[in-house]
Amino acid sequence: MNALPPRAMTNRLHADAARAADSAAHGAACKSTQIIAIYGKGGIGKSFTLANLSYMMAQQGKRVLLIGCDPKSDTTSLLFGGRACPTIIETSARKKLAGDEVEVGDVCFKRDGVFAMELGGPEVGRGCGGRGIIHGFEILEKLGFHEWGFDYVLLDFLGDVVCGGFGLPIARDLCQKVIVVGSNDLQSLYVANNVCSAVEYFRKLGGNVGVAGIVVNKDDATGEAQAFAAAAGIPVLASIPADEEIRRKSANYQIIGRPDGPFGPLFEELAVNVAEAPPVRPQPLSQDALLGLFSSDATGRNVVLEPATFEDMCGGTIVPKRSLEVIYDTDIA
Repeated sequence: MNALPPRAMTNRLHADAARAADSAAHGAACKSTQIIAIYGKGGIGKSFTLANLSYMMAQQGKRVLLIGCDPKSDTTSLLFGGRACPTIIETSARKKLAGDEVEVGDVCFKRDGVFAMELGGPEVGRGCGGRGIIHGFEILEKLGFHEWGFDYVLLDFLGDVVCGGFGLPIARDLCQKVIVVGSNDLQSLYVANNVCSAVEYFRKLGGNVGVAGIVVNKDDATGEAQAFAAAAGIPVLASIPADEEIRRKSANYQIIGRPDGPFGPLFEELAVNVAEAPPVRPQPLSQDALLGLFSSDATGRNVVLEPATFEDMCGGTIVPKRSLEVIYDTDIA
């Protein structure tokens, strides 16, 4: 095909630019998947919250995929009654040694409508957990992750590990929104605040991920987590009480997020809020503002920073040493 002369090409480009835009499409929007990353301090109850949340969503007729992104690989244990499912990392390594490819059925399992898998990670001292997460998502892409038809994909991420792999959903816009799980203690809110800081940092770089809210777990009604949410400009999606029955059933790997159970309404409300809460830009707190949420008796906030001296560092009185510097008399002829 012959190329157009420069003048003809210019005229065509001008004509294209002057053409009126097509009218906006009308009708129902196309179905899309909500990918939600849940962050929190280790041991704060992310896996407990996600197992019951995903179960409730499935009971409401939603197609849900739960992906554990914690090297401990404990996200799915409650869902599967304490049983550990093969992780993507270990399965990939085993299959590679045998010269085989990983199949979906090797790593994804289901219960009562919930689909679940674990990325896994290296053993202590044998690799980087963040790099393991990146490798795990590369395998998911090979398995067709972006073609799967789920209503919700829930990602369980450890929030108090700051290396790059654990920030993957925020840094690469892999999810649409982030939810933090915290409690009325300083360390869990410190982690939640760090996640908000990461979201805001990448928003300033052009990212699109926002924070949809916080789930307050083991809520003892002291109010610090709610105060943090108000100060950070994010909603409280649910408050799960510090309840002995919840603790006991969770320890026995029992799902409490059932529509017909006593805690059903709580998780029904959480499921709706998680689905409908829009991602917003958070307002991370300074360290002093975070400490200000707690009484000084609880945090030691009234402690004064006293600078150390060189004598302190050496453990006693320092005897001045005479200088050995040689000074030349420039006046000598």
